[in-house]
Amino acid sequence: MSAKTRRHLLLTMLGDAREPVTGTQLSERLGVSRQVIVQDIALLRAAGEAITATPRGYTLSDSPGAGQTYLVACRHRPDEVADELMIMVELGAEVLDVMVEHPIYGEISGQLLLATPEQVRQFAACLAASGARLLSSLTGGVHLHTIRVPDVATYRAVRAALRSRGYLLEED
Repeated sequence: MSAKTRRHLLLTMLGDAREPVTGTQLSERLGVSRQVIVQDIALLRAAGEAITATPRGYTLSDSPGAGQTYLVACRHRPDEVADELMIMVELGAEVLDVMVEHPIYGEISGQLLLATPEQVRQFAACLAASGARLLSSLTGGVHLHTIRVPDVATYRAVRAALRSRGYLLEED
């Protein structure tokens, strides 16, 4: 199969997927190494394809999801990350990313794309198994999340729930 055909199939597979697809899954389905998939993804992204790499795999987004996006400033201990994320998704928010402001590098972000309790549990399990540190460990626990919600009432409910747990960072 030619590289052009393989990249077309890769886009089709990502477009048809309901969940993120890992590089390993793509490589097995297409009969190539994971490194070839990484290279193909890089070339497709450079060509303007809306492919996002998440901790759970690759996704393809043709258009932004319905709803409104907001930034939420939070602060909590590392052992509270799953609780914070679960609060948001259980109230109907999709947690798109996490961002910190670093004094040297500026804004550093990581894609999350978490919309269900099961996805939060998978993320927490991955985090625990990897031993990786959270981005917020660079900023004393302070971080921002971009969330997508269906309406302003959901946004307000998310803020109220985070506030009640002491996770919402607000002006004094």
